[in-house]
Amino acid sequence: MSTEVYHFKVGAFECMAVSDGTLTYTPPTFPPPTTLLFSNAPRGDLEHTLRQHNIQPEHWAEWISPYICLLVNTGEHRVLVDTGADGLDPNTGKLLQNLQAEGIAPEDIDMVILTHCHPDHIGGNTLDNGKPAFPNARFAMWKDEWDFWTSKQAEEKLDEHVREVLLSVARKNLPPIQERLDLIEREREILPGIHALAAPGHTPGHMALVISSGGEQLLCISDTALHPIHLEQPEWCAAVDFAPDQVVATRRRILNRAAAEKALVLAFHFPFPGLGHIVQKGEAWQWQPIATMV
Repeated sequence: MSTEVYHFKVGAFECMAVSDGTLTYTPPTFPPPTTLLFSNAPRGDLEHTLRQHNIQPEHWAEWISPYICLLVNTGEHRVLVDTGADGLDPNTGKLLQNLQAEGIAPEDIDMVILTHCHPDHIGGNTLDNGKPAFPNARFAMWKDEWDFWTSKQAEEKLDEHVREVLLSVARKNLPPIQERLDLIEREREILPGIHALAAPGHTPGHMALVISSGGEQLLCISDTALHPIHLEQPEWCAAVDFAPDQVVATRRRILNRAAAEKALVLAFHFPFPGLGHIVQKGEAWQWQPIATMV
């Protein structure tokens, strides 16, 4: 199986999970993975859970995370969900070349939906010259997200150790799209078959998407969960989650929906291609990745 592009269908929609590359989260730039991903987890419970997942906590020095964008061809529109992390690391910023390898030029994209404004989701909005990377596209994001990152709120409320990195990427990649931006204030259809779903907590205006065609459904959860363990332990939050209580409430609502509706799910940071199903497991849930050809 390619680790760069994965083709699948949702009803009549032609879809691709497209890698933007990977980032290795390791000290001293980032906290250790146990702290980064599960900052509020009781240590004993965390160690037990990690060992169940064949992770030795004392040796877990780095977390290598995929960055997985989504392309949806509805027949009427070519829609890109998130633009990756161009410039964040030498191993990121592969979105454009992976699209072009599939015969898709930046000019072919007519809608870009941004689930939230962290650097790994908006870093590919613009080129090095500051111009939009997708010159024919309109953009869409939740209004609360735009307001947070383009006002004094982010400067005042972000933790000091991450503030400058996050703000520098937002300042580069948000102003150039303002004139072509649609702000979403309620759960609604963005384009036929593509619905916005409020998913706040990871960031103030974090958004999930429901993509529907021909009786089939894809639920794009973005960063509602960063690791499959978050499904089994929905109250364990990451150090980068802005509002942990909101994260937990959002997770429970969205994971319940995914399990009840047996939807195909795409998670941005899960092992490539990030696709699977969420099934109920007691009071929580479990990740079942799709079977892929190796």
